[in-house]
Amino acid sequence: MKLKKHLVDKPWGRTDISAEFGNMSGRRVGEIWYSADTETPLPILVKWLFTSERLSIQVHPDDAQAQERGMPSGKEECWYVVDAEPGAVIGIGTKRPLSGEELYAASLSGEIEGLIDWKKVSAGDYFYIPAGTVHAIGAGISLVEVQQYADITYRLYDYGRDRELHLDDGVAVSSATPYADARSGQASLGTQLVDGPYFQLWHVRDMGDVPAFPHSGNVWIIPLSGQVQTDGGGAGKGECIVASDKAKIAFSSDATALVAF
Repeated sequence: MKLKKHLVDKPWGRTDISAEFGNMSGRRVGEIWYSADTETPLPILVKWLFTSERLSIQVHPDDAQAQERGMPSGKEECWYVVDAEPGAVIGIGTKRPLSGEELYAASLSGEIEGLIDWKKVSAGDYFYIPAGTVHAIGAGISLVEVQQYADITYRLYDYGRDRELHLDDGVAVSSATPYADARSGQASLGTQLVDGPYFQLWHVRDMGDVPAFPHSGNVWIIPLSGQVQTDGGGAGKGECIVASDKAKIAFSSDATALVAF
């Protein structure tokens, strides 16, 4: 089935999003969520993000930490950069290990901006963000985010915007250390980007690049170019399909996609 789009306005969003994503009617859209009309949420959530300003410096809890706080699960995610303006950066991890007290004080004072490890990015870069990683997405970036189906974010710092911070919880769940996750780099077609505890992610030109389907029987297809056809219809860039492992799936000759399960 083709998942429904949900547009989310953000202060850091954009008004110049491509018509491939539909009519935005002058809205400042920062996120597009893709979900199904089911009582039980699907285990994987796919989003597109579009930034004109830096996002807040934030952190997500793991499952145990989220459940201690009354939430069903934590959040781990992977970012795939589709487009980035020259000089665009993403902040992941800190330049040096910080204690909880140092992280709290730096978040209050704003010093955290200089302690985050800001990395220059370009199209095709990808980063897996484990729970507890202090992170922020910079301006001028369009990316696909594949994540656990959870909406739980603790903001540590927001550049003076008038939004709530969550310093106590955020510091408690943070591992403020340099980023060193091997599930990152420049993606190549036909390769697996993530083999994680919550999902696997591939960058493919057709389903022949994926050697095995998941035990759950469902696969998420996020076209980046061209068209993908399944038993339930077709999809292009700006859309997302969930298909059974029994479905017939065909890629156009110019198609590339992210495939998650």
